[in-house]
Amino acid sequence: MAANDFPAKLTLAMKALSISRAGLASELQVDKSVVGRWISGVNKPTGHNLTTLSTAIAARRAGFTELDWDRDLEAFRQLLGVADIAEASAPATGPEDWLPEEVVREAVLTTSMTGAGYEGFWRSTRPSSEHPGRFIHDRILIRRGANGLLNFQLSVGDMRFKGVAFPSRTQIFGICADPATGVFLFVIFNAVMRYRADVMDGLGLTLQRSGGGAPMACAVLMERTGLLSDDPEADAERLKDLALESPLAPEGAISPAIAAHLLRDVGPAANAAGGDLLLLMPFLQSMARGPEPGVDFPS
Repeated sequence: MAANDFPAKLTLAMKALSISRAGLASELQVDKSVVGRWISGVNKPTGHNLTTLSTAIAARRAGFTELDWDRDLEAFRQLLGVADIAEASAPATGPEDWLPEEVVREAVLTTSMTGAGYEGFWRSTRPSSEHPGRFIHDRILIRRGANGLLNFQLSVGDMRFKGVAFPSRTQIFGICADPATGVFLFVIFNAVMRYRADVMDGLGLTLQRSGGGAPMACAVLMERTGLLSDDPEADAERLKDLALESPLAPEGAISPAIAAHLLRDVGPAANAAGGDLLLLMPFLQSMARGPEPGVDFPS
């Protein structure tokens, strides 16, 4: 392996395969700083680390072997199918890069065990801030990514959010943003202790579209509407088609039980009457569940 061009090859591979430093470090079970030193050229991988690194790439590019590191940079680029070396010259990063490595490692491990149960098409239901008493539907696509985490896309109206979710033992934490507006959305959902989740609920935090963009929190229900196919591009097109539907739910379309679950009465008066002082989604009151017996979805 030519030591002088290994940093460029590693950077190109990470960019081509959408692997962040944190994701690669977690997968190889090394410190993130070790990957950083490989990228900067301060150190090169030991024989063991080069083997595990090659195995990680081969899992995403069939046929890749440790000998491929000896190719010249142009041949290496062609092997990975990268159109332009300059385009792939910047190190790959992801939202998980600023998190503690222990948290990323745990999330990747949890995703490897339970992530498949959350992949699919989803429709959220949440109270509308612009139409009191009405509800909004977001359309969501969740798929496990090369970073070992749950990547998701969320469409509502003219906004297209992209983000990543971090499952823990009993919750799922998610963060996403709309590139066009820079608006962020943060969510915490109750996890489902089944082989597949079909309903989840939790809380979301974002900005109002009106009213000067005031911070807004609300209860959210997520319901599965379909399974993924083996074609990610076709699934992305399907999400675009679903996003063409009006996000405003028709009047009377939301059941009284779900409406009451999402329009939660909180504050001093509610607390004095035995209710909650703060907006909560207690696990014991959760509607989160796995599939009903005999119920399945088209792929």
